[in-house]
Amino acid sequence: MKQVVQNYRSGELALLDVPVPGCKPGGVLVRTAYSLISTGTELMKVSEAGMSMVGKARSRPDQVAKVVQSVAVNGVPATYRKVMGKLDSYTPLGYSLCGVVEQVGAGIDDVKVGDLVACAGNEHALHAELNWVPKNLYTPVPDGLAPRGAAFGTVGSIALQGLRQGEPQLGEVALVIGLGLIGQLLAQLLTAAGVRVVGVDPDPERCALAERLGAAACGDPDSAAVAHAVAELTAGHGVDQVYLAAGGSSNQPVELAARLARDRGRVVDIGKCRLDLPWNAYYEKELDVRFSRSYGPGRYDPEYELEGRDYPIGHVRWTERRNLACFLDLVARGRVDVAPLVSHVADFDDAVETYGRLKDGALKAVAVLFRYPDGAAEDAAGGAPAVPVVTVPAVARPAGAASPARVAGRPVRLAFVGAGNYASSMLLPHLTGREGVELSAVVTTTALSAANAQRKFGFTRATTDLDAVLGDPAVDAVFVVTRHSSHAALTRRALLAGKAVFVEKPLALTEDELAGVLAAVEESGNDRLQVGFNRRFAPLLREAQERFGARTGPASLRYLVNAGRLDHGSWYLRAGSEGSRFTGEGGHFVDTASRLLGADPVSVYAVAPPGNDDLQVVLGYPDGSTATLSYVTGGAPGFPKETLDLVADGRVLRFDDFVRASVYDGRRRWVSSRLPKARDKGQSAELAAFVKAVRTGGPMPVPLESLVATTAATLAVPTSLAAGVPVTLAGAR
Repeated sequence: MKQVVQNYRSGELALLDVPVPGCKPGGVLVRTAYSLISTGTELMKVSEAGMSMVGKARSRPDQVAKVVQSVAVNGVPATYRKVMGKLDSYTPLGYSLCGVVEQVGAGIDDVKVGDLVACAGNEHALHAELNWVPKNLYTPVPDGLAPRGAAFGTVGSIALQGLRQGEPQLGEVALVIGLGLIGQLLAQLLTAAGVRVVGVDPDPERCALAERLGAAACGDPDSAAVAHAVAELTAGHGVDQVYLAAGGSSNQPVELAARLARDRGRVVDIGKCRLDLPWNAYYEKELDVRFSRSYGPGRYDPEYELEGRDYPIGHVRWTERRNLACFLDLVARGRVDVAPLVSHVADFDDAVETYGRLKDGALKAVAVLFRYPDGAAEDAAGGAPAVPVVTVPAVARPAGAASPARVAGRPVRLAFVGAGNYASSMLLPHLTGREGVELSAVVTTTALSAANAQRKFGFTRATTDLDAVLGDPAVDAVFVVTRHSSHAALTRRALLAGKAVFVEKPLALTEDELAGVLAAVEESGNDRLQVGFNRRFAPLLREAQERFGARTGPASLRYLVNAGRLDHGSWYLRAGSEGSRFTGEGGHFVDTASRLLGADPVSVYAVAPPGNDDLQVVLGYPDGSTATLSYVTGGAPGFPKETLDLVADGRVLRFDDFVRASVYDGRRRWVSSRLPKARDKGQSAELAAFVKAVRTGGPMPVPLESLVATTAATLAVPTSLAAGVPVTLAGAR
């Protein structure tokens, strides 16, 4: 598919061919009909990209401060590479569109394929032919509202949220400074609410447009006409609210606001303008300065925007999604007219040219729409669905990254975050009393569970204060053994604190979480990470692989996981917050297959029968090998949980649930000499390898690239299920 992108370093704009996004649970895949160019926000980004490096620095002092901090932490070379890497990469544009639902992700029941929806978000409503949009960032379009009108939804929500921050009342007078797209919409919304509007803009055409759409009077900020209109409409008292919808570096808007506002009036900042408040003027009138944050409550809250957790209407009446729906309703009922604001409609194929004309002033516009071609997504072969691509994030290790220095001869000091059943039964027994290991601290959310773990396993201290443990220089490594939903965030914090990290699977529940962990590695220079994929360390599996020997041709691996049914109330059933069951534990089986096949997967294809958790997952490998994982929940409880067969070069390896293994080569057969007293799934050997790596500063037991590839492959399973086709793992080794 095609998408508009920009290189922030060079300023280059391009219409790029990119993979079709997968339809993840909790959202919908939308084929764009119209997307709206924000001639204020987007052109500001485009203009900044064309500046020199000094100009960019001057325009973004907040980012300069981050660079200075990074230099102090990581040094000049690492920071330079990091900054140049971010600058010299493509970034998306766009955040307001209307389109047709093409696929519906799991957990979505309020729209269906073919429905028209308006979408919001600078990560989800992009200038692209297809976008995946989470639930709280789209809303159905009311009957009778055309797609080009619904494409204004996000920008309209920004104006509507600004109005709500001003708390206008019937009969009041408002001053709108800046009559660009946001200002024009805001003026109409205020008029619809029974507020008389005075508009300010240096462009006479915009002033005339606002008056045609209902403003009482408009004029140039330097003209006496504006002050005269305010005096006449307010009997000389001044306006009740001022809305700053202007941009630029001039301080004129805030000075004008102070001059024309009434005593104790409200000043609401919506645009990005200079805010050097004249203290005396604002103090003497005791003006109430407020900020309007984008589309409304929920903005920048990942639980709301990405996880679909709505705020109760009794506590938060107007959220992002409710603002979006409200604005569309006003447009559908004719209370707001967006048609006169459309200066130009461009075909999406002409996107780069259109931005160029806007930037150089050849196209003067309040609002510009991109119109997209009709038709379903088909590839060049004629009708086949496009193959989704999941990018395996590259592991960036800043130069000079080193293992934390340790005092020779001192025990390796470990801290545990979480001390539940798995930690207590499968990890801590292998560490308690181990020579050269000191259990330094245990952190839990409740004091009693921490005290119990301290008493049982001999931790030096028990606490609920994670920050204190992460800030303790005596702690060498942190074990993250908590609920799945917290793994990525806690791993990030521990890596950024400079600790070696052992995180129980899964490493991440989403691609964004995985990217966040890798960002922490890059930012901190700390790549000391191990995920609890213990099966590859199982002694019997390793012996069987050695007996099987090296391969010369592709292999076929069949892996049956008799997972069984979960007990009622199990937190594994909380897919909305903890991820699906396979996402939680599937990495174990992907990693085991990859260990046996000696590579990381490059493709994933998953199918599932309706109504249960059973899965069939086919993994493809670089040399043509395949691994078929059968993950089933309806098998007999007494049957072994894990059995696998590896076939290659005329040989077969049979492995039965970590208690028996055999190898057949046509001439002879090897069978494990005796049955183990208990299933050894490798936890003890894995922990020994991790502790050794921490103690010696040597390589971690499993390369970070492999941990990332396994996690990405696991996360690709729901993408493949939703799309119904194989997923290519781009960037896999």
